[in-house]
Amino acid sequence: MANLIQPKVLKGFRDFLPETEISRKEIQQTLEDTFKSFGMVPIDTPILEYTEVLLGKGSGETDKQIYRFDDHGGRDVAMRFDLTVPFARFMAAHINELYLPFKRYHISKVWRGENTQRGRYREFTQCDFDIVGVDTPEADFEILSVMHASLTALGIPEIHMNVSHRGIFNAFLEHLGISDDLAEILRIVDKLAKIGEDKVMEMLTELADADKASKILEYISAGGSFDEILLKLEQLSGGPSPGSERLKTVRTMMVDCGIDDLFVLNPSITRGLDYYTGIVYETFLDALPGIGSVCSGGRYNNLASIYSKTEMPGVGSSIGLDRLMAALEELGTVSAKKSMTDVLIINMDANLKGHYFSIASKLRSAGLNAEVFLDTKKFKNQFTFAERKAIPFAVICGEDEFKAGKITLKDLNARENYEMISVDEAVIKIKEISKAG
Repeated sequence: MANLIQPKVLKGFRDFLPETEISRKEIQQTLEDTFKSFGMVPIDTPILEYTEVLLGKGSGETDKQIYRFDDHGGRDVAMRFDLTVPFARFMAAHINELYLPFKRYHISKVWRGENTQRGRYREFTQCDFDIVGVDTPEADFEILSVMHASLTALGIPEIHMNVSHRGIFNAFLEHLGISDDLAEILRIVDKLAKIGEDKVMEMLTELADADKASKILEYISAGGSFDEILLKLEQLSGGPSPGSERLKTVRTMMVDCGIDDLFVLNPSITRGLDYYTGIVYETFLDALPGIGSVCSGGRYNNLASIYSKTEMPGVGSSIGLDRLMAALEELGTVSAKKSMTDVLIINMDANLKGHYFSIASKLRSAGLNAEVFLDTKKFKNQFTFAERKAIPFAVICGEDEFKAGKITLKDLNARENYEMISVDEAVIKIKEISKAG
C-alpha cells in the first residue's frame, strides 16, 4: 500500500466546514443585495495576472507579499493581492464596452504572503464596491452610504467609520516643504495605531527634522468634533484646499441623511497604498478595536492611468469578510449553522422511493429546502442524520399515509407530530413554526 499523504493545509490557508461556510454565504448574499440596491453590478477577474500588471500600483510592502512565479509557458505571473488593481486593468481593457459612471461590486478571494494573526490570513475574501468615471462629492458620499447600509444590514453593533482626505495631507506636507517624502511618510503614519506615537516620531525624525516631525504628529493627532478637526487641518495646511472643501460637502450630505454621528474625521487615517488620492475610509468596531479595520478604501483617481490614457477617476471600499467574520464570532452576533435544509423526507419504504422525491419536489416548489435520505436505513440512523445536520423538520410517509394521500410532519425541535396532513398543510405549518421561532 502506498504511503498516505498527510491532509495538511498551508499556513494562512483554511478549510471551511458547513457551519462556517453557510454563515459566510449568508453574509455575502446580504452584501450583494445591498450593493445591488445602489445600482451596482457584479464583475469578475482572473486569479492570475501578469506580474507587471499587479506591481504597477501596489506598494513596496505589498510587492514583497505577492505570490509570484513563472508559469509553464515561462511567463512571469502573480496571484492578485487585492481586487482594486485588477479592476483598474479591467476598466482599461473594457472601457469601450462599458458606460460611465460604472458602479461595480466584486466578492472573491485574494492572496498575500503576510504574517498571519487574528482575522488576517494569506488567503482571504474581499467584498469590493466601486464607482468609476466621476470625481464628485456625490460619488465619495455614495460609497460611504453603501458602507453604512452594508454594515447596518448585517446587524453589526456600535461601529464608527473613520474618514480622512489624502489631498489635505498632501497640502499639509507641501506647506511643510517635505512633500518629496510623501509615500514613505504615508506608510509611517499608517502604522500609528500599531506602533504608537513614540515609534512614529522616531521614524519621522529620520525623514525630517524634529520640528517638522512634531507638526506631523500634531496634524494626525488633532481632536474634537468633525468640524473642529477639519478647521484645525486647514490651519495646519495653510488654509482651505480642494480636499477640505470636498470634505465639507460630504459632511453636509452626511448631516442631511442623518448619519453624521457614525462618521469620525480621523487625520491619522492615510491608507498605506500609493494609489489613493482623495478621501479615504476605515471602519472599526467599537467593541473590538484591536481586530483592525473591517471596511476600508478611498478615492484613487490615477490608478488606471498606467493602463490607459483615458481618465477614469474612481472611488471605492472593501469589506474584509474573514476579519469581519472573526469579529462577529467573537461578539457572538453570528450563529453557526450546520444545514440549509428545512425538511428531511424519511426513506422508510423501498416501494415509495419515487414518491419521496415527489414530496421533496413539492416542498421545494413551495419555497422550502428539502432532501430525501438516500438509503432505507433504520429510523434511528435517519433521525440521527437530521439531528447532526440540524434539520428542523422531517416528513414520514408509510403505506397508510401514501394510500390516504397524506404525510406525517415531525417538528424535530419541539418533538411534536402532525399526523395525516397534506403536503400543502405541512408547508403552512412549517412556515408558521419557523416564523414563530
